[in-house]
Amino acid sequence: MTAESVVPQIIQGGMGVAVSNWRLAATVSRLGQLGVVSGTALEQVLARRLQDGDPGGHMRRALDRFPIPSMAERAWSAYYVAGGKSALASYKTVPMHERYNSRELQELCILANFAEVTLAREGHANDVGINYLEKIQVPHLPSMYGAMLAGVGYILMGAGIPNRVPGALDRLARHEDAAYPLHVTGAVAGDDTTLTFSPREFLPGELPPLRRPLFLAIVASDVLALTLARKSNGRVDGFVVEGPAAGGHNAPPRGKLQLNRRGEPVYGERDEVDLKRLRDIGLPFWLAGGYGSADGLRAALEHGAAGIQVGTAFAFCEESGIRDDYRREILARVSDRSIQVFTDPRASPAGFPFKVVRLRGTLADDRLFLMRPRICDLGYLREPYRMPDGAVGFRCPAEPTSVYVGKGGDFEDTIGRKCVCNALMANVGLGQVRAGRHVEQGLVTAGDDLAMGIQQFLEDGRGTYSAADVIARILGGPSSDRGAASSAGPTDS
Repeated sequence: MTAESVVPQIIQGGMGVAVSNWRLAATVSRLGQLGVVSGTALEQVLARRLQDGDPGGHMRRALDRFPIPSMAERAWSAYYVAGGKSALASYKTVPMHERYNSRELQELCILANFAEVTLAREGHANDVGINYLEKIQVPHLPSMYGAMLAGVGYILMGAGIPNRVPGALDRLARHEDAAYPLHVTGAVAGDDTTLTFSPREFLPGELPPLRRPLFLAIVASDVLALTLARKSNGRVDGFVVEGPAAGGHNAPPRGKLQLNRRGEPVYGERDEVDLKRLRDIGLPFWLAGGYGSADGLRAALEHGAAGIQVGTAFAFCEESGIRDDYRREILARVSDRSIQVFTDPRASPAGFPFKVVRLRGTLADDRLFLMRPRICDLGYLREPYRMPDGAVGFRCPAEPTSVYVGKGGDFEDTIGRKCVCNALMANVGLGQVRAGRHVEQGLVTAGDDLAMGIQQFLEDGRGTYSAADVIARILGGPSSDRGAASSAGPTDS
C-alpha cells in the first residue's frame, strides 16, 4: 500500500453483473469502507440502461463528465431510447468481444467503466474499487482505462492468474500503449495472441498522468499469492483470499474432482490457505468466504489480515442491484430457514464451480433450464481457441451443442452448462426478451453462509436491511454463536 492510502477493514465484494452497482459502492465508500463496483459486462449494462430510458438520468449525468463529449454522444445516439423501450421489445445487443474489437465497442467499454466509477464516487471523497474476472480477458484494457479516467482507487481481479495487470496499470496511467496476453486453447509457439490497446487513439493530445490504482489480486492459495508477488510485471498491493464458501465462481478443488452426496465438489486440506506463509509475503490481505460478521472480522484480524471482504450480505441489501422479486423471496426464505445454496460443478461455462441459490423462477429450476433454447449472444465466458488456419475463434459449452462440437469442443463439456451471461443480466432486471414473449430468467449466486450470514440483519421481524446495517453490525455488532472460518478455510502452520 502507498503511504497515503487508508486500508479499509471491510471490502464490499464486486458481485455478479451490476449487483455491486454504483449505488451500493457509493454507500459503502461513503461510510468509510471500500465500495466496489462489478466491472463485468458493464458495456452491456450501460447499453441496456440507456434503452430503458436512463431512469433517473444517472447515465446522462455521468457521461456529461466524460472528457471527450463526442465519444459519449456516439454511445448515447446508438442506444438511448427516450421513455424506454416497451416491455416486450428486445434489447439491441452489444457485439460480442473478439480478438480485434471495433472502435465502437472499445469506446463503449471505456464509457461504461467511466460512468459506473464516476457515479460510485459521487457525494464523498473516499476510494472506490472495481472488480474484474481475469478469465474475461478481451475487454480488460479499455475497461480498466475507463475506470482510471474516473479516478478508481482499487482494481481487484480473480478467476485466473492476473500477473500482467500491474504492468498494464502502470502504462495506462501514463496513457501509453498497453498489452495483455490472451489465453488461447491450442496455441502453438510463434502464435501472436497478445491484446493491445492505445489510449491516445481515444483521448488524443497531451494529458496529465492518471492515478495508478492499487491492485488487489483475488486468490485461493498462498502459493498463487507468492507467485503473483514475485513474478508479476509490476506492483501487487495486496490480496483478497477467497475460500470455497464464497459465492459466485469458486476455484476448483486441487487434485482429482470428488463430489459429495449432493453432487458438490469436495474441498480438503490441500485447498486450505496457509496464513503464516501469506503473512510472510508482507502485503496486506483480506479474508473472504464466511467472514461477514463481527466474529468473522475479529477472527480475520487475529490471523493478521487487514480485514475481510463481504459479498453475500451486501448482495441482498437494499442498495444492491438484485431484482426486487428475487431479493424479497430470498430474504423471506432466509427468515423461514428454507433457503439452500448448491455448489454446481457444471453450471458455469467457465469450468469453475459456481454457487447457485435454489430459487424458483430461475435457471436453478431444471425444468426452466431445459426449456430455454441454447443461445449464446453475450459471450463473456466463451473460450478462445486456435482455429485450423491459426486465427483465434471463440466457443462456449452453453451454446448450441452442434455448434460447440463443430468448433472442436468436447460434447461432454456441454452437459449441464447454463448461460450464466444472460442469467446474470436477468438477475438485475436487464434480461433479454426474445420474440416478444420469452424473457431470460436469472441464476442467483450467494455464499454458503447465505442463511446464517443474513439472518443477523433480519432480527425483530425485519424483512429488509441496508448496507449501513451490514457495516454497523460487523464493526460493532454482538458476537454470534457461529464460528467464522469455513471448512477448507485458512490455517496457521
